[in-house]
Amino acid sequence: MSLMTIIIIIAAVLVVLVCAVAALTLSARRRKLRERFGPEYERTVETKDSRRAGERELRERQERHDALDIKELPASVRDRYAQDWARVQEQFVDRPDDAVHEADRLVTTLMGERGYPTEGYEQQVKDLSVEHGRTLEHYRAAHEVNDRSSRHQATTEELRGAMVHYRALFEELLHDGDRPRESRG
Repeated sequence: MSLMTIIIIIAAVLVVLVCAVAALTLSARRRKLRERFGPEYERTVETKDSRRAGERELRERQERHDALDIKELPASVRDRYAQDWARVQEQFVDRPDDAVHEADRLVTTLMGERGYPTEGYEQQVKDLSVEHGRTLEHYRAAHEVNDRSSRHQATTEELRGAMVHYRALFEELLHDGDRPRESRG
């Protein structure tokens, strides 16, 4: 075998190895994003022009989230929020529209207390998606009913469902500080 043939074979093997490493790295990165964002991964990728653009947005969300000062709540603060939630639920019997609006306000206040910016619904969804992607659909559903309720277009059953949806995110936000945080990688 000539020296040139050996060089060509080595170069081809190196190209194949580099491509394999790149593919494995991309696959691992994609898997981490899917695990981190849950259903929000597919939702974001589907709304973008390409998978790459969707994944870039998710990484940007993660970077923004990592820069936030998300903090655990002391037990006394968690207890106060739990009492506030119980009061909102009791209010539902007599004033379901008001209770849903109050639930939305309480979730937003809790987000702020934990360290999430609350400057607008769309940004809230993006910030929450990093660690609460699995309950984000609850928040979206509740928010949609809350908006319809403001226009007096929501049924009592829809309002009841909104309370259940708000509670899912509320509970996760309230107790998230008790669980060890996953490493960010």
